[in-house]
Amino acid sequence: MKKLVLVFMAALAVSCGENKKEEKPGMKIGTQVEEKTTPVEATTDSDSKEAVVTLEGNDQMKFNKSEIRVKAGQKVKLTLKHVGKMDKAVMGHNWALLTKDADMAAVGQASATAADTDYIPADMKDKFIAHTKMLGGGESDTIEFEAPSEPGTYTFMCTFPGHYALMQGKFIVE
Repeated sequence: MKKLVLVFMAALAVSCGENKKEEKPGMKIGTQVEEKTTPVEATTDSDSKEAVVTLEGNDQMKFNKSEIRVKAGQKVKLTLKHVGKMDKAVMGHNWALLTKDADMAAVGQASATAADTDYIPADMKDKFIAHTKMLGGGESDTIEFEAPSEPGTYTFMCTFPGHYALMQGKFIVE
């Protein structure tokens, strides 16, 4: 039994050492460093005036972009890539764009009980502008939709249970 405890303690010490964050000058030991995601300007195809956006979701429940900018009424071609390895049933991701009046927390909570409809609650479909299908590791989905004609800031999120807390961002219509 002592050997088992010692092996466990050694494994724990090794794994903890691998996850250390870089310490910045003047930073207290144990302080978390916030990882930044960069906003993305949608690239526009000169022939079709289409906004082309590629977004990634990973096994750490993060999108690689926290902000997307498009023009009002512009056609958007969005590709979501699940760059992780976990199965859809364990770490599924989608991308959903909500209407301005949608309450992200209410949508997120309702989504958690909507497994039968790919975590898009049937009674809240009017709160969604567009969404991809739910993806597992290594999968991708491309959708096309028209950006809202009303300029402003809209919310995007992943509707897999609990993911909206970390997997969310701003969809800015100019």
